[in-house]
Amino acid sequence: MSRILKVGTRGSTLATTQAGHVRDALIAAGYQAELVIVQTKGDVVMAPVERIGVGVFTLELRAALERGDCDIAVHSYKDLPTARDERFAPIAVPPRVDPSDVLIARDGLTMATLPEGARVGTSAPRRRSQLAALRPDLDLHPLRGNIDTRMGYVTSGDLDAVVLAAAGLDRTRVGERATHRFGIDEMLPAPAQGALAVEARADDPDAIAALVVVDHLPTRVRIAAERRLLADLEAGCTAPVGARAELSGIGPADSAFAGTDPATDRVAADAELTLHAVVAAHDGSTVLRTHGTTVPAEHPDGPLAAAEELGRTLAAELLDRGARDLMSDESPEQRDPLVPRESTTAPPTVRDS
Repeated sequence: MSRILKVGTRGSTLATTQAGHVRDALIAAGYQAELVIVQTKGDVVMAPVERIGVGVFTLELRAALERGDCDIAVHSYKDLPTARDERFAPIAVPPRVDPSDVLIARDGLTMATLPEGARVGTSAPRRRSQLAALRPDLDLHPLRGNIDTRMGYVTSGDLDAVVLAAAGLDRTRVGERATHRFGIDEMLPAPAQGALAVEARADDPDAIAALVVVDHLPTRVRIAAERRLLADLEAGCTAPVGARAELSGIGPADSAFAGTDPATDRVAADAELTLHAVVAAHDGSTVLRTHGTTVPAEHPDGPLAAAEELGRTLAAELLDRGARDLMSDESPEQRDPLVPRESTTAPPTVRDS
């Protein structure tokens, strides 16, 4: 194919790094590809995401894809709505990196060693509720900004620690800054955290065919379980809901994958899929946890159907235990987020050479 595939992405360092991995995988497979930067409201407005609206990072990128400004769009999968958008082909999912949340604290402090009343920055209701359950004494501060800005609040002394996604740190090669990686029993990540969603228009067969080289079935199975749980809970990406699915025999991918390895793009006959889920009150006073396991290859309709069935089962259990009431409770009013020290103006739309 002589056509150059335009890979659309937000302009942040993390977003362009993620999209760059997809572009490089396409090039390695023999396609011509380049990045196209798309400005979104989420890159400019520094209010908490729950204030400026769900989809703030994806709506404009999808609009650019529909207009033809790009041929492929790369999203952080956790930011996408759970409902299928018929304008676009089924999503391709590259190998997932570590979905954990991490603490970045001064002086190498961990959750166990943070002093009483330590100032910790995070805006996500999911993280805030689980932090409040773990350490009710912490002084939680909302914040926005890119990875460097958030870590900068710790080095400047404005905060004692911040909580970030391991995936962003690992993909930008600063994972060593983490002083604590949260375990499954401490904090569950957002459904689909650490995974990318790669889309093409439904009427673009060339782009759809190209995405085969980045799609990874074991990752899709894990994400299917987590997002089915989220959908059946009727919760959005800002709800205090966490989920993490693990497939035996599959570890986190290298952060700079170079396409899908056919030898690992399968679900073993005896592989077990385990889904962990949590719904918590905003103040951390009530935490509902559950988990379940299935063998995807044994399902008559295949591994993806098994994953979705597991997600439905755990969602139904959580709803029976009162999850809807916890999610419907209003989040306590947050103080204004810390203001980034750098310009928040997003870069213009450009193409790389």
